[in-house]
Amino acid sequence: MPHPRFTLVRNTVAASLAAASVCASLQGQVTLQPKSMRRVAQVDPRYVSFNVEAIEITGGRFWKPFPKKDQPPAAPGTTTDPYQYRPPIDLSRPKIRKLAGALAPSYMRVSGTWRNSTYFQDDDAPQMSTPPAGFKGVMTRAQWKGAIDFAHAVGADLVTSVAISDGTRDANGDWTTTQAKTFFDFTRKAGGHIAATEFLNEPTFAAQGAAPTGYDEAAFAKDVKAFRTFLKAESPETIYLGPGSIGEGVPMIVGMPMPKMLSTEKMLQASGPVFDAFSYHVYTTLSPRCVGKMGLSWEKVLTPAYLDRNPDTEAFYAKLRDTYLPGKQIWLTETGEAGCGGSPWASAFIDTFRFADQLGSLARRDVQTVMVNTLASSDYGLLNEETLNPRPDYWLAVLWKRLMGTTVLDAGPAPDATLRIYAHCMKGVQGGVSVVALNIDKDAEHALTLPAAERYTLTAPELLSETMMLNGKPLQAGEDGTLPAITGERAKAGEQKLPPASITFFTVRNAGNAACRGK
Repeated sequence: MPHPRFTLVRNTVAASLAAASVCASLQGQVTLQPKSMRRVAQVDPRYVSFNVEAIEITGGRFWKPFPKKDQPPAAPGTTTDPYQYRPPIDLSRPKIRKLAGALAPSYMRVSGTWRNSTYFQDDDAPQMSTPPAGFKGVMTRAQWKGAIDFAHAVGADLVTSVAISDGTRDANGDWTTTQAKTFFDFTRKAGGHIAATEFLNEPTFAAQGAAPTGYDEAAFAKDVKAFRTFLKAESPETIYLGPGSIGEGVPMIVGMPMPKMLSTEKMLQASGPVFDAFSYHVYTTLSPRCVGKMGLSWEKVLTPAYLDRNPDTEAFYAKLRDTYLPGKQIWLTETGEAGCGGSPWASAFIDTFRFADQLGSLARRDVQTVMVNTLASSDYGLLNEETLNPRPDYWLAVLWKRLMGTTVLDAGPAPDATLRIYAHCMKGVQGGVSVVALNIDKDAEHALTLPAAERYTLTAPELLSETMMLNGKPLQAGEDGTLPAITGERAKAGEQKLPPASITFFTVRNAGNAACRGK
């Protein structure tokens, strides 16, 4: 996560009736026909993935969690110091390994703004107390080896970026390969493999990300071309991701002036088609850590306009992809509830609606992977950083991984702005279909009619609760990270009620969908 930086389409009843896979009445009841849902996209098996920030690996000052109370405050506040020091994260703990392993297969991205200026200490000595000139942090061999071993243990493929700060530059200011080469060479020696990499984290905010003074689009283009030459010689099988931009398309805070930033379009015009896949980042808002009372209040979260920030941002970057990298995949390599470590309610049930809608809407748009920031740090972590206990977003990720396959289906339009429906082929079941329905109305039920299914309804005692309920029972991991049995309830064919403020997965094992029968 970087340092501070600064439409709804309403479907008509007629459009719903015209869809092959859904019918709608004037009362908003929806009839789903899973057998006839057509394939619209395909995502990576590692669609739901996570970040472990480089500064977590090295130790350092990262976003300080908000003080915990019975409930997060309704009105955003500020903290005196937005950061707190953390020692290097211990990725050898059995609990974190077991919980992260439940998300396999996944990508584990080790990057972030601090990675831009992190020196790789290529020896076995203790961590330097002071970074070399031109760097702000130090990563040791032992620390990076710990990350490599963790990735192996949890079924994750590594994604990263490299240092680009003044310490990597020659007398002319040109980026040099020395640091990147020692990093890649040691990764191989340690038994690791970098599946994909960006050059630097978030070049649109280069000035905030330790880039040299005066860094512009032309400098970026020169650097990424040099890095491509290095990468294709050093690790040709590694996917070159870029540009890794953020902050364009949809303002994170409506009405707030943005700081000076680089233009992704100008960067791509200058660099040419050097990237193997297009990457971008998105946060739907900024934490009150960075913007104080201008931050979004939790009452605005369950609204179509807020949820649509994800697909609207993707649409902006997808247009640039189509223009400058046509035919290339698009990856979301960093995302979370709010930039600057998450809002006070990022760890609460209310955020699962944003997360579920993000996963559903971006899969339909053929985004290949969504990498959540972070696994276990600050308020937006999937796990509580002190106890490692799962938060609601973690449970949502587990349900998604277990039930939703990689083939994305057209669930058809819903007749109401407060009902959102997404469908995939059911994971591991030939011909089966999985549906997820979000009722974002806090006061009223919705209803679906569909064939016999298994039902998994997620609710909470309160929207700001950190307790997630599955079919009325709290979800809780064991002290060692063992997950409870996650089973659905049998639902007969016919109408199914969706409680207010709920997320419900349905698995239709015998749907007989031709697109879900495999080859």
